[in-house]
Amino acid sequence: MVDRAVGLPLAREGLPFVLGVGIPAAVVGLVGWNGAFAVLGALTCFTAWFFRNPYRKTPLGQDVIIAPADGRIVSIEEEFESRYLKEHSRRISIFLNIFDVHINRMPCAGTIADIAYQPGQFLAADRPEATVRNEQNALMIKRLDNRKVLCVQVAGLIARRIVCWASPGDAVMTGERFGLIRFGSRVDMFLPMDSHIQVSKGSAVKGGETILATLPCADHC
Repeated sequence: MVDRAVGLPLAREGLPFVLGVGIPAAVVGLVGWNGAFAVLGALTCFTAWFFRNPYRKTPLGQDVIIAPADGRIVSIEEEFESRYLKEHSRRISIFLNIFDVHINRMPCAGTIADIAYQPGQFLAADRPEATVRNEQNALMIKRLDNRKVLCVQVAGLIARRIVCWASPGDAVMTGERFGLIRFGSRVDMFLPMDSHIQVSKGSAVKGGETILATLPCADHC
């Protein structure tokens, strides 16, 4: 997979939004409308900051599962994942507000076994029912030991556009950027039952950096 955001200060998908407010800001500034310039200038700065793309130092290790997004852990549950994994799993849900970095990163190394997009509603992303009812994009990642991890990008109340740069068959690295969700959103991780969770509900996490869990490797890993 080609990391489309590497080396860029902000995600390229954010450029139309930045220019959309930045150009009017420049125009009103040139004609001397200071009040409008102040408002639009502040909005331009916030939009550029929202789409920021910071460097992250990703922990190494075959058995670590890294947070795919910045945000706050809103739930850790054990449930039967019936749509993709079709097995009992441990779900970790990360809620992103509009102040969090919205670049999404690979939670582990492996191969993208499948990607499934599901249209849906735009409920507040911190509500439990958003897991199955909201617009979402699911990535099935098969690790080198063939163990599977499911990462689901979930749109929220404000977010109306999920971006994913990965494709089925791509080889991916832990911490590699694979997309983003515009404005407030959520990312769900579904892990095997023998995963050792390293975070708790309410924890703040950083995408590509915080260890969510460790997942034992198969013998040949």
